[in-house]
Amino acid sequence: MITEAQAAGFADTFDKLASQVAEYVLGKENQIRLAITCLLAGGHLLIEDVPGVAKTSLAKTLATSVGGTFRRVQFTPDLLPSDVTGGLVYQPSKGAMILRKGPVFTNVLLADEINRAAPRTQAALLEAMAEGQVSLDGEALPLPDPFLCIATQNPVEMYGTYQLPEAQLDRFTIRLELGYPDELSEARAIELQVSGPARRLAVQVQSLERIKEMTRLARTVYLAPSLRDYIARIAAATRKEQGRPHGISLGVSPRGSIALAACAMVLVASENRTWVTANDVKRLAQPVLAHRIVMDEDAAADRAGAEKAIATVLGLVKVPDSASEPPVTRAA
Repeated sequence: MITEAQAAGFADTFDKLASQVAEYVLGKENQIRLAITCLLAGGHLLIEDVPGVAKTSLAKTLATSVGGTFRRVQFTPDLLPSDVTGGLVYQPSKGAMILRKGPVFTNVLLADEINRAAPRTQAALLEAMAEGQVSLDGEALPLPDPFLCIATQNPVEMYGTYQLPEAQLDRFTIRLELGYPDELSEARAIELQVSGPARRLAVQVQSLERIKEMTRLARTVYLAPSLRDYIARIAAATRKEQGRPHGISLGVSPRGSIALAACAMVLVASENRTWVTANDVKRLAQPVLAHRIVMDEDAAADRAGAEKAIATVLGLVKVPDSASEPPVTRAA
């Protein structure tokens, strides 16, 4: 189990990462911490928001901060799967086909406006996101470790887009919205970009090895058996009586409950703690679970319907009595 000293070091590193990203994505501390949580949980991030709210800045600064590589792919209707994963190309100088790796071979991949590409191209990311590898010419090629896919889509301009299938949505660990900045943050952004001094570039503040070590440490945070059962009951509650009483037609998958547990463990370590409480699970339930459920036709008209459904489920599922007990109480 993670020690108090390890948790303190974890939280300090986490805060340093969040502080640097916050210099480039102003006024979005909670969203930044969720993005870093997603990285350390070994997951992938879906950002649904309008243009110009620093989605690219978030991805690029996060990659730089951990000393990782960054690639951006603009998804368009004519984008091919090989434009993402790579493939065999003819090299005249050698008179032979050679294997060219695509932009997916990176630490942080920004799949910008992912819903503008055809489903076949969207599906090119499924293996990469689920297994950390890409199959090219019959060979499974591992992706860099860590690998974080940050996909964006514009929830307003839907003309000419393809809805992400449930199988792909389920592979995103966290979904979030950045939203417009508050007035003070926007004024500060204007100052920095237009009339202020030259803005310094983001620098590496941690190594990839440290990030991998933190990912391993997070998995040693104590998660009580009662809380594992609690998470499983939350997931199960979204699947019962399809369409009633929450307006849900398809519930959360086991991948969703596993992701909720993993993110809660990262959250705990980021706050210099060593065990998960029920409140940690509740705090992450909506960003981890809401995008994984499918609402029935009546509820789907409400954009916030899935989040309301998760809130209803949390109110119905009983919190275990021992859920907030520290691990020392289990020794007897």
